[in-house]
Amino acid sequence: MAVNPNEDTEFNDALRKYGIIPPKETTPPTPSPPSSPKLQDVLDNLTPEELKELGEEITDDDLDRDIDSYRRQRLAQERLQQKRARFGRVYPIGRDDYTREVTEASKIDEEGDEEEKGTGVICFLYKDGIPRSDRTSGHIQTLASRYPHSKFVSIVGNKCIADLPDSRIPMLIIYRKGEIRNQLIAWGADRERQLEELEALLILCGTLDLPRGPLGEQRAPDGDESEEEDDETSFRMRSAATSTNARAPKNIRAQSKADDSDSDFEFDL
Repeated sequence: MAVNPNEDTEFNDALRKYGIIPPKETTPPTPSPPSSPKLQDVLDNLTPEELKELGEEITDDDLDRDIDSYRRQRLAQERLQQKRARFGRVYPIGRDDYTREVTEASKIDEEGDEEEKGTGVICFLYKDGIPRSDRTSGHIQTLASRYPHSKFVSIVGNKCIADLPDSRIPMLIIYRKGEIRNQLIAWGADRERQLEELEALLILCGTLDLPRGPLGEQRAPDGDESEEEDDETSFRMRSAATSTNARAPKNIRAQSKADDSDSDFEFDL
């Protein structure tokens, strides 16, 4: 007599007990359905135009008023963000432009900035043909587009600082509120640096402002609002900057070495 091992019978249970037929396959548990998204999360992902269309379809007066109020807040915040996003690209400058385009520009407060933090300005000194400089130039272009509230300017190194040796290229001089916050010399000379390292360091220097959400709230660079992700992002940012020259002196006089005769220069604009 043929035995169907898939039948649920006492005879088959006895056979399974003695290992004559394989155990009965268990049905995997049904996964719990995903939790319903919060209204705020749904609204955050809609454009003002989509919010308007949603409000027209809603029959609940209270909900309609909430959606309309939220849409008006979004529109007001977008107008403010557009005014604040003054830059968005890298601006080439000359030596004679430095004071106006860098030092003085870093003193200008954004519209609506009650803290009067000034503007973050990153001056990128470069030389074409040096691989680490060319690589950093691409990173600077990306960051300028990603952080339009901060000003990025570029200038050929020896056009800014006379006799600047190639060993100091690329150099980044970081300003805010009319003061030098940091300087990075020969960035990437020790090893190939990643975009995320430079981004993290500039954020830690207080030169880049974190991106803002639909209502102007600051978010982590990846746009994730969860506390766990924010903590992980902060850790990654600190880790990325650990081995950089983040504590470089704030004056722009190069630190001459006993065995580096070509490294003596002064920054005097």
